[in-house]
Amino acid sequence: MSNQRRAASETPTSSRRAAGGLDGFFRISERGSTVGREVRGGLVTFFTMAYIIVLNPIILSGVKDAHGGFLGGTSDNFAMIAAGTALVAGVMSIVMGLVANFPLSIATGLGLNAFVAYSVASQMTWADAMGLVVIEGLIILVLVLTGFRTAVFRAVPAQLKVAISVGIGLFIALIGFADAGFVGTGAGTPVQLGANGTLSGWPVFVFLIGLVLVIALWVLRVKGAILISIVATTIVAIIVEAIGHQGVKSATNLGGWGLNVPKLPSTIVSSPDLGTLGHFDLLGSFQSAGVVTAVLLLFTLVLADFFDLLGTMTAIGAEAGLLDDEGMPPRSRNILVVDALAASAGGVGGVSSNTAFIESAAGVGEGARTGLAPVVTGVLFLLAMPFATLVDIIPSEAAVPALVLVGFLMMRQVKGIDWDDMEIAIPAFLTIALMPFTYSITVGIGAGFVSYALIKFVRGKAAEVHALLWVIAALFVVYFAIHPISAWLHT
Repeated sequence: MSNQRRAASETPTSSRRAAGGLDGFFRISERGSTVGREVRGGLVTFFTMAYIIVLNPIILSGVKDAHGGFLGGTSDNFAMIAAGTALVAGVMSIVMGLVANFPLSIATGLGLNAFVAYSVASQMTWADAMGLVVIEGLIILVLVLTGFRTAVFRAVPAQLKVAISVGIGLFIALIGFADAGFVGTGAGTPVQLGANGTLSGWPVFVFLIGLVLVIALWVLRVKGAILISIVATTIVAIIVEAIGHQGVKSATNLGGWGLNVPKLPSTIVSSPDLGTLGHFDLLGSFQSAGVVTAVLLLFTLVLADFFDLLGTMTAIGAEAGLLDDEGMPPRSRNILVVDALAASAGGVGGVSSNTAFIESAAGVGEGARTGLAPVVTGVLFLLAMPFATLVDIIPSEAAVPALVLVGFLMMRQVKGIDWDDMEIAIPAFLTIALMPFTYSITVGIGAGFVSYALIKFVRGKAAEVHALLWVIAALFVVYFAIHPISAWLHT
């Protein structure tokens, strides 16, 4: 039996009884690891993932909902969202470790949070949007428990799933460039370089420093590259502001800071504000946005979250040598259940859907093979909560270079698309291009599904399209035509 198969198999009951404490509970020795390796793996995973405490507020805090409100209140509650992000990530990572005993940590999903902010909350209240996130997690849980996930998995072509991920990557990168002031709207063009066709102001210069730094650290394979770059660039920003007094960006001060004005904090440790906790309305979205729109948004959330886990779980299991003959890790059902609960927990916490992080591979690279590693990671997330107010000093120019890098990382998957096959290449292109061009993830996904079904129909291959995908494509047609239809009905 290979090492991989041995790691995934069960040992006799007598052997399990012989090991006690942490070793016995997590089967550490059985999987060829040690407590020290697991703790080290958990530490490395935390420092690799910790950037989410900053990036999630960057994405969620400054976006107004359909009624002009901010997440958690009437202003961009940066520290509040950071504390909630750390809380949910900490609790669910610990649950993953204890219930599934798998070296996989959890936090708010990048891409998912951008979709919630820019495509969901823009059509309803933030509470309604978080209610949809809760429902999404419950639906995924039902799919896991009933085995229906197989049907959903087969409904969408694998290469369209890749295109969705790539499109979200480009969308995230555009958000980063725009928030930094590197890209702006122009008088004669939809977008342009900077606010007036040129780069101006010290904050943009700080962004460029951060972008160069995060790229350099990443290509040098420095652990914690994203977090290090954010901290270092924030220090530069504090110095720049202390000397130049740039102030807040406005119509009369285009060279100001885009989010927070960087300055030394008055306090470092404080009681975390958990104001986002419980900030959700379970069914409000169906009333405020309409049933068709809510259903489409809900499906998109389910689709993105559900398939991300399968890829992440398999990749981590392969890296750790924990896959069985069918390519599944031990306790795979438990992993799927915890991830589904994490999605709902993100909605209950008011910080967007939580999911498994591929960054857990960093901990596996340090030797982690069991659930003790995510338990360690989760405890560190909880310990970070009192320091959440520190994120208030981080300007967007110091944080969004990480979004550009994440966009690149997601873009790399584009090689998984067969660009010579027009039946998949055109839908994939529309999916990828329309997300950043329309500033809407929903539009990109809808265009991809509709064009895929249409091309198959035109070429006489309608039978190759899954029945569920035909239903989804039809719903998206209604979604795109809802305003003309409504106007026609009211004339």
